[in-house]
Amino acid sequence: MAGTKKRGKVHLKRGDVVEVIAGDDSAGNKSGKVMRVFRDKNRAIVEGVNLVKKHMKKSQDYPQGGIVEKEAPIHISNLRVVTRVAGGRGEAEA
Repeated sequence: MAGTKKRGKVHLKRGDVVEVIAGDDSAGNKSGKVMRVFRDKNRAIVEGVNLVKKHMKKSQDYPQGGIVEKEAPIHISNLRVVTRVAGGRGEAEA
């Protein structure tokens, strides 16, 4: 089975509130809501965490162009779940 990657379980769902436990954003005890999970890469995008500056060229979407701050994916091993989303309805359980 050459070329197959072994994937671990991803214990995050979209909407979970997580805390950063390792990396650049761990010093300020940053936390945020999971916006998207990339299961194949074991990464997640968390609101307000791991911000990067992207230089945007002028276009119809960005008529002025310039530098835009956006969230970049962070590895799930650097995250700890604080509050889980219950049953997919968007209600949080402690």
